[in-house]
Amino acid sequence: MELTYTLQELPEVAEKVLTGSSSKTLLFYGEMGTGKTTLIKQIAKNLGVVDSVSSPTFSIVNEHLLDNEKLYHYDFYRLESLDEALDIGIEDYLYSGHWNFVEWPEKVEDLLPGESTKIELIKNENGSRTLSIKPVK
Repeated sequence: MELTYTLQELPEVAEKVLTGSSSKTLLFYGEMGTGKTTLIKQIAKNLGVVDSVSSPTFSIVNEHLLDNEKLYHYDFYRLESLDEALDIGIEDYLYSGHWNFVEWPEKVEDLLPGESTKIELIKNENGSRTLSIKPVK
């Protein structure tokens, strides 16, 4: 699935991401400034997260509570080795059965679950974004 959207359409786009996802592990690809964290915030809100969602750039992972569920949000931009990810217990998080939203997943590809959803974001010249959703098996 591919769609182009503006920030005003973000709540509807977030819902389409959730319904178009084949798993609870969402991998967000895109250059810096394409809106990965902004989209993640809206998806988390659609899922029912009530606390503030921000990028875990320095902590690597943030945990958010839902009703009888958790959401783990990762930002691996500053990650320098797979050992750093292993040190935080990434495998326990990723294989917990909870939601996993991963920014910069290319840095930990060898550790990712087999089933996930790839979300690619591109910022267009007019300020809109183009998003594609693809299952990964």
